[in-house]
Amino acid sequence: MICYNCGCRLSEHDFCTGCGADVSIYKKIMYISNRFYNDGLEKAGVRDLTGALTSLRQSLKFNKNNIEARNLLGLVYFEMGEVVAALSEWVISKNLRPKKNIADDYIDMIQSNQARLDSINQTIKKYNQALLYCNQGSSDLAVIQLKKVLSLNPKLIRAHQLLALLYINGEEWEKARKELNKCIQIDTNNTTTMRYLKEVENMLIPEEGVKAASKKKSQSKDAVTYQSGNETIIQPLNMKESKGVSTFVNMGIGIVIGIAIACFLILPARIQAAKSTINDELRVVSEQLDAKTATIDEMEQQVNNLTEETAKLQEDLDGYVGTDGALQATDKLLLASGAYLKNAADIVTVSEYLDQIDLESLGTSASESFTALYDTLTGLIGPELAKTYFDEGYNDYRQEKYASAIPKLAKAYQYDQTNGDALYYLANCYRRNGNVDKAKEAYAKVIELFPGTKKASESGTYLAEINNGN
Repeated sequence: MICYNCGCRLSEHDFCTGCGADVSIYKKIMYISNRFYNDGLEKAGVRDLTGALTSLRQSLKFNKNNIEARNLLGLVYFEMGEVVAALSEWVISKNLRPKKNIADDYIDMIQSNQARLDSINQTIKKYNQALLYCNQGSSDLAVIQLKKVLSLNPKLIRAHQLLALLYINGEEWEKARKELNKCIQIDTNNTTTMRYLKEVENMLIPEEGVKAASKKKSQSKDAVTYQSGNETIIQPLNMKESKGVSTFVNMGIGIVIGIAIACFLILPARIQAAKSTINDELRVVSEQLDAKTATIDEMEQQVNNLTEETAKLQEDLDGYVGTDGALQATDKLLLASGAYLKNAADIVTVSEYLDQIDLESLGTSASESFTALYDTLTGLIGPELAKTYFDEGYNDYRQEKYASAIPKLAKAYQYDQTNGDALYYLANCYRRNGNVDKAKEAYAKVIELFPGTKKASESGTYLAEINNGN
């Protein structure tokens, strides 16, 4: 034992021979810690793991630096299937004693095996999922998850106890007793296991008592019992008659026993092999299902990402192209400009390009430079185009070709909005062609834009006739 003050090795005296510190209480604490450690070691040797846990924890309460107790506590946890708790104790032990510590071997044993780490991780996830199913009332799903947990970690006592509790809740007493017996094989003195097992035995013992009572009753019908001293004599009623029958009965019983022995010797191995095969297949299917689920989730995430990216690209494209055709309008304006620069006299070609541009539909998407260039081209070719369209439209009007005259007169007024005659004759074409609404709109413009003129007066007369239904 080493002095807590100076590190000198202590003697049988109650003081340190190196620094003189009083170590009497310190020695008692160390003795108590070692006493609890020895008690835990003895209990662990007989698989009383719960008792060993209690003793080792007490030992560490008195001396947290008791490396042997901490390493043994980790081993007890590991034996109970609590791998995470075991690793925690071993890591603490390694930090307290970095060198010459067997905890290094324990940690390397687990961390060097990636498959074991994955198995531990899956065990924790599936056990937590089973608890969630229990809270949700899904007992069947919880049983399936716990069976998967025990296939990965057969020593996890908590999983055995929870599975037994689910069997008890479902009144499957034999299955519950089987799981609790497995717990006892791992930890012989677990209080929770004993409490569950007591409840199960209380439910199973009455049935065995009823069977024994019925058997005794049936024996009393076929035999006479009487007391001879301290012995109870059972004598069959028809002893002679039953000799021949008993011979055949004994032969039948022998045959049945032989068949039963054969079944007990052969069937368990086959059943165990079948169970092992089923468990392996179930584990493979479960792993495949988990992998497919992860793949589906990943693909769904990719689809969502691609959908968002497509929407963003479409938004960017709409910003470049414009939902109202801004890019096409710009293209037509550039073609019109190119045609004018190539041949200024070819105003027909320039007008064809300009006619394909609808400024009203562009709205605010048309930039100031776009509008300025459009107005400049229109101003350059407008007067001559207006005269050409007016002459052709007026000629069609006089020949009563109103449908042909309407677009020409409309373009004549579009390119020269000072030409009131073009607007007036356009209104007349609308009226005579049967388009009353357009005619009323055109007459109203003539009256508004060219007041005091003859065509304004005549427009008022025609407008009144239209409104009166003449």
